[in-house]
Amino acid sequence: MADYHLARINIARLRAPIDDPMVAEFVEGLDPINALAEQSPGFVWRLQTDEGDATDIQAYEDESAIVNMSVWKTVDDLFNYGYRSGHVDFLRSRRDWFERLGESHMCMWWLPAGVLPTVDEGVARLEILQTQGPTPQRFTFRSPIEPKAVS
Repeated sequence: MADYHLARINIARLRAPIDDPMVAEFVEGLDPINALAEQSPGFVWRLQTDEGDATDIQAYEDESAIVNMSVWKTVDDLFNYGYRSGHVDFLRSRRDWFERLGESHMCMWWLPAGVLPTVDEGVARLEILQTQGPTPQRFTFRSPIEPKAVS
């Protein structure tokens, strides 16, 4: 698996503008949660601006839509960060800050180690996942694919 890394995109639609008090707890938690990711085993990279987060990156025309992308060494590394670390406490509050989306909001795929994904690539893979379902080129935790299945 050292030849591949796991890319992940996650989208969300904020319930209020980023500077609204309704989502202030989310905004205040970004720095600590991003630092936790960076310190987690298997972390490789995360999408960010010069300010250190990705909330200013517009992947969609809808300004309430925010995007988060990261790269990890393995599916287990990402899962452990997302669901077995302090991130899970942050995740429990997501309904306070984000609208419930009717379609998949997260997509993963393998890419050669050392290559970083683009936002356009992530959005395209997520949109195909939403319409066609999981494949070796785009999948979720419910349908994980090993990198050897991609090559």
